[in-house]
Amino acid sequence: MRVCVFTGASTGRQPVHAAAVAQFGAELARQGNGLVYGGGHVGLMGVLADAVLGGGGEVIGVIPQHLLDRELAHVRITDLQVVPDMHVRKARMAEQADAFVAMPGGIGTLEELFEIWTWAQLGLHAKPIGLLNVAGFFDHLLAFCDQMVADGFLPADSRAQLVTTDDPKALLTALIDAPSIADRWTVD
Repeated sequence: MRVCVFTGASTGRQPVHAAAVAQFGAELARQGNGLVYGGGHVGLMGVLADAVLGGGGEVIGVIPQHLLDRELAHVRITDLQVVPDMHVRKARMAEQADAFVAMPGGIGTLEELFEIWTWAQLGLHAKPIGLLNVAGFFDHLLAFCDQMVADGFLPADSRAQLVTTDDPKALLTALIDAPSIADRWTVD
């Protein structure tokens, strides 16, 4: 299985985030699974890739040319794929993944999560989606999603698609065991 991970190009201010990301990467490699990610060597992306590589795992990075030009690519990964732009990057990452995980990060991480979650809701893929909720990082986002359900803007079964835990090993196990996501898009 290959897991596509969306995470930050920064390490953030709490060391617990980097520790959890490294633990997830090490567990991914230990179980013989591969990583698909944004191809960077900086921030939590670099921590993740290094942890997978350190465990002997496969790391596929997909990076747009403009970020490669800024010398942000991780040059030691298994396969670095250079694409023309961010749109192609996300599509290429999705094609190569069997599951998706969002970890602590910024607006790019959120944008990637919401796009892949929208694609699932529209029936464009049936792959599991998880959140590594380290130190409650996604608690406010999850509460907002619950509010969208309560207000009738998000179907409860779509909200339930997000497999969420603060334990990296448990998250990986839950993704492997998760049933595929059915087309749940409906018009009220």
